[in-house]
Amino acid sequence: MDVVLCHQIADFDTLGAAVGLARLYPGTKIVLTGGTHPKVGEFLAYHRDEYPLIEARAVDPSQLRQIWVVDTQWRRQLGQAAGWLDQPHVRIGLYDHHLEVTGDIVPQQQWLEPVGATSTILCEQLQAKKITLSPTEATVLALGIHADTGSLTFEQTTVRDVQALAWLLNQGANQRAIATYSEAGLSAELQPYLRQAWANLQQVVHHGYRLGWVLLHTADYLPGLSRLVSQLADLSECDALLLGHQYRQHHLAIIARSRIPRVNVAHLLTPLGGGGHAQAAAVTVTTDHPEALLEKLFETLKEQIPRPPTAAELMSSPVRTVRPETSIADAHRILLRYGHSGLSVVSAEGELQGIISRRDLDVALHHGFAHAPVKGYMKAPVRTVSPTTPLPEIQALMVQYDIGRLPVVNDQGDLVGIVTRTDVLRHLYALSRETETVCPLPALNLYEALQERLPEALWALLQRAAAIAKEQGWQLYLVGGAVRDLLLAIAQGNCPLPTREFDLVVDGVQQEEAAGVHLAQALHDLYPETDLQIYGQFQTAALHWPKTSALAGFAVDIATARSEFYPYPAAHPEVAASSIRQDLYRRDFTINALAMRLTPPRHGEILDFFGGQEDLQRRLIRVLHPNSFIEDPTRIFRAVRFAVRLGFDLEPQTRQYIEYALTSGVFAGRDRHLGAPRGGDRSTSKRPSLQSRLRNELRYILELPLAPGEHFGGERALTMLAELGALECLDRQVTFDAAAKERLKLVWEWWPEVPERREWQSFPLWELELLALIVTVPTAGAIARQLQLGEQIWEWLDTFPNFQETWQTLRQSQQPRSCYCNFLEHQPLPLIVLLAAVQQAKGSEAALSDVTLLREYLWQWRLQKPPLNGHDLQQLGYARGPQLRQILLALRSAMLDGLVSDRPSAIAYVEAHFPRS
Repeated sequence: MDVVLCHQIADFDTLGAAVGLARLYPGTKIVLTGGTHPKVGEFLAYHRDEYPLIEARAVDPSQLRQIWVVDTQWRRQLGQAAGWLDQPHVRIGLYDHHLEVTGDIVPQQQWLEPVGATSTILCEQLQAKKITLSPTEATVLALGIHADTGSLTFEQTTVRDVQALAWLLNQGANQRAIATYSEAGLSAELQPYLRQAWANLQQVVHHGYRLGWVLLHTADYLPGLSRLVSQLADLSECDALLLGHQYRQHHLAIIARSRIPRVNVAHLLTPLGGGGHAQAAAVTVTTDHPEALLEKLFETLKEQIPRPPTAAELMSSPVRTVRPETSIADAHRILLRYGHSGLSVVSAEGELQGIISRRDLDVALHHGFAHAPVKGYMKAPVRTVSPTTPLPEIQALMVQYDIGRLPVVNDQGDLVGIVTRTDVLRHLYALSRETETVCPLPALNLYEALQERLPEALWALLQRAAAIAKEQGWQLYLVGGAVRDLLLAIAQGNCPLPTREFDLVVDGVQQEEAAGVHLAQALHDLYPETDLQIYGQFQTAALHWPKTSALAGFAVDIATARSEFYPYPAAHPEVAASSIRQDLYRRDFTINALAMRLTPPRHGEILDFFGGQEDLQRRLIRVLHPNSFIEDPTRIFRAVRFAVRLGFDLEPQTRQYIEYALTSGVFAGRDRHLGAPRGGDRSTSKRPSLQSRLRNELRYILELPLAPGEHFGGERALTMLAELGALECLDRQVTFDAAAKERLKLVWEWWPEVPERREWQSFPLWELELLALIVTVPTAGAIARQLQLGEQIWEWLDTFPNFQETWQTLRQSQQPRSCYCNFLEHQPLPLIVLLAAVQQAKGSEAALSDVTLLREYLWQWRLQKPPLNGHDLQQLGYARGPQLRQILLALRSAMLDGLVSDRPSAIAYVEAHFPRS
């Protein structure tokens, strides 16, 4: 005999799961182990005969072979049926969604899933086996999901619950019955008890949260109290509530509710044998001192409540301010520049005068008051908070007075920051992410993970930097690629962190504009061997370790938290001091806008304001804001580089932003701004700073390691850039067709292998690949100038057509081998390889013959030496002087042309052509 056991006081979730399991395993009987909720009893009064329900007394425990338990893990919640679990030869299976606790039932099979209802797990298995349900079966399962997810409103609700409910509706679940039995109203019998509980409710405010408890006394058990507790919590606006119900003298039922993040009432009641969810739990105990027990639980609940963040931890700082006499037009420009929705108005003495919002400014501009001072339009007086004001009080102020931003003012009256709705929402969203059941990364201490993956010397460097920042009262963050690579290394199980540089950002309540520079100078004092470079315009500094040091080749960039503003498309950004949030917002992609706090006490905390961790999980490159590619077109190349390097995809909207930037005429518009002559060469007026960034991005792309299926590094990236049309950033005529691929393939294969490059030994492969990409474009020299590749390279590309034409003339005249050598030996080696690449791409028989000849020159001919040297010629009687060089050159040519092969033939050749005087 097979049975499925529902827990005592069965709710719709345990009943629905049991009905689903009985369909999943035909022949299984459902046993209610002790009572039902009132609504469940009412439902079963109409539908009991439609489910395989049997009484517990009808079960012969000795005949049991399989026992299923649904929606609980505790024996005590099964009443007398718990003894059945001890029968010999009985297999036990368990379905539950309460992951917060581990019960005392030991099953042979179990399905514990992080969903909102146990009924959802059964729905998924029924759907997988393509089992069709009757409307009444679908209805009770749907009621189970509605009951335990609060009709999909509870925090533990998942997408899986929604999908299961949709499937049940397709199976014929009765919406009218669902509306009837999941009705949230309070019955007439419970109304007096609600009034009694409201009158006797004890309330306190703890850490900014309102907490309450109340004890009710009745002669007998009172069903339906869970709904009463919910209504009482709504009426009292309690964030956490305990209700005790004493009946039959010694029995005490306790129901707990909580809306406080990180507070788990299931854990609170577990020691008493209770269970449930983080937000809702219950237990029944026997006690002679119910009030004392309830008060003790209430004190334990208070201990669970974490200290909420304060304004000092939530606020953005420094605050962007204007003077009362600032014009409306100037204030509007400041809002546009920094992306704010409002500005604080501060007097010359630093006293907060008011706040002006974007809406206020828009109204003033609409009425033509661009030159009027902001003091005539600002809101005053201003409600403020102190640095120690807790989050719940901040939320209450924002809701009560409909305020979108609250200035933070210290005891001295100084404006030290501002808390916005966005700050509050970001914190609340971060808390909700902590409770998600699907996480992109393993749960571990990221600070320790970083330490494990760094060499000891680098970890010591970070520790020293953090100590200096803490001493100054600053916050120090590791930002960008190092954080991204750390999270990827953890997710992929890699141990060492592959990094050759750190990007550090300094942030603080009272922001000093040169804080990053100060920190760099302090580190330079500790590491005097480093080369310190300071860039005052960008409030940044860099430390470079020499090759002779323990950190050879390592670099640290240190910046003050800053924001950027692009005065026009593709311009160099203007920089100003800002907060860590705005500093991260100025970055290119979400996966690079991550920061790890290095300063205690919250060291190891990840700041992720833009969903970077989620995009790492989904393997997406997502841009931070729509105009990013218009402001800096080189970000298109960065997006492609990261996509190829990490094996990610461009997020669809990001791809659309790229396409819009490329088709919007931004490049032509940029050239007009920079003074390009109308109708002139559009490539000659590009901003040098933009082009240097573009050159660097091309270098990084061409230096990408060779991937499977590629013929040269960066092939996939260049293919993607060509598909996007992004190569027009170089010139509209630059393409990446089959010929270009052949050119780059030959350069990739040849250049590292060319023997005895001598003065060309350090000429980089990526640069020669870049030349191979653009060499056939008529404006190749101009492109090289804009990319600042160096005057020598400009000249190569300018003269390459003539070089190529001369070579073709030589080949057509069928000259001897020595003639080719004499011509080529006056050409730079990179140019010869480039010529071979161009001929290879042509593919004709004559062109491929050229490639063979050029290869023989590079690998053989130019390295051949005549059988005689200058000393030998003197021994033969030739005097020192210019004639010796002439003889040696002639001898080498004769050897190349096959006229000389060894020493005797060389002597004969010399004596025949150069008689001694």
